[in-house]
Amino acid sequence: MSRHVQVTFDAHDPRALSSFWSEVLGYVHPGPPGVDLPEGADPLAAWEEFLARIGVPAEQRNARSAIEDPEGNGPRLFFQQVPEDKAAKNRVHLDVRVAPGLRTEQRMAALEAECDRLVALGATRVRRCEPAPPMSAGFIVMTDPEGNEFCLD
Repeated sequence: MSRHVQVTFDAHDPRALSSFWSEVLGYVHPGPPGVDLPEGADPLAAWEEFLARIGVPAEQRNARSAIEDPEGNGPRLFFQQVPEDKAAKNRVHLDVRVAPGLRTEQRMAALEAECDRLVALGATRVRRCEPAPPMSAGFIVMTDPEGNEFCLD
């Protein structure tokens, strides 16, 4: 029997980091439990209202956040607030597959275009790794706004 996976990020600002990753992946913030959100409603505003209604103090309302694949295929991403800074390289990272099936210059051009989009959202470009057949088709290493490494692949 297979298992579902949730990927958890430690973060200083869970709401901001989850919003960044929702833009990267095309994921959505789910609504609060038992709350039916009308089409076009802001789920983060709904969470703020929900947490206030159940008595969560304002300073604790950004302690957690989550995003989900709207098609239900990808893993849920969960963001939890921690006080400490990121101290070392991630031992696990995400590969964001933006150029599957593409090769050589066409692949690298697609990766560069996505890199530019993500930098505009707050990511940082770390380095470009050129194609090295047969083992690598090339990729770009980046970090999210809190310094977590990921690759455009």
